[in-house]
Amino acid sequence: MPGQRIGLLGGSFDPPHAGHLHITRAALARFALDRVWWLVSPGNPLKPRGPAPIAARVAAARALVAGDARITVTDLEARLGTRATADTLARLGALYPGVRFVWLMGSDNLVQFHRWERWREILGRVPVGVLARPGSRLAARNAPAARAFAAARLPETRARLLGRAGAPGWCMVDLPLHPASSSAIRAGGGWPGGGA
Repeated sequence: MPGQRIGLLGGSFDPPHAGHLHITRAALARFALDRVWWLVSPGNPLKPRGPAPIAARVAAARALVAGDARITVTDLEARLGTRATADTLARLGALYPGVRFVWLMGSDNLVQFHRWERWREILGRVPVGVLARPGSRLAARNAPAARAFAAARLPETRARLLGRAGAPGWCMVDLPLHPASSSAIRAGGGWPGGGA
């Protein structure tokens, strides 16, 4: 609905895990969001191998968030045919005018955000909420994108205003860290959804 503040957490979710749930619930509270959509990506051009089949990842994500009506799991990018985040955001803006979207990412993604296709366009289109992840908090503060948009940064004490902020605007919040990692789960053989 117009006026809603919806966080968008994009990723492979290969596999989805408690860490995704942890940062989603933190984002809902810290950025005063109404809902969060998990955008399960068909694939990540920055990763060397393809993920497990999207149907398996969506099913696992839906099972993980079952019972929390504030979180919606979707394969919207596959259905829209978008691969680049900038294209997805443009389409969502056209499909849902008046909705206040906020792009969500872990601090590990902010470190390499300048490698994303049209990353400046993303920051110019929607506010970005950055959530601390193990081992990347300090590097994120000095990342190329953080330096380039330093003047647009909201202090953590004003994080609840991010959903109402215009773009560019971004805020990084610290939170209790969660150790779960998709790559560690895959490496340990704990993901039957596929992939090596």
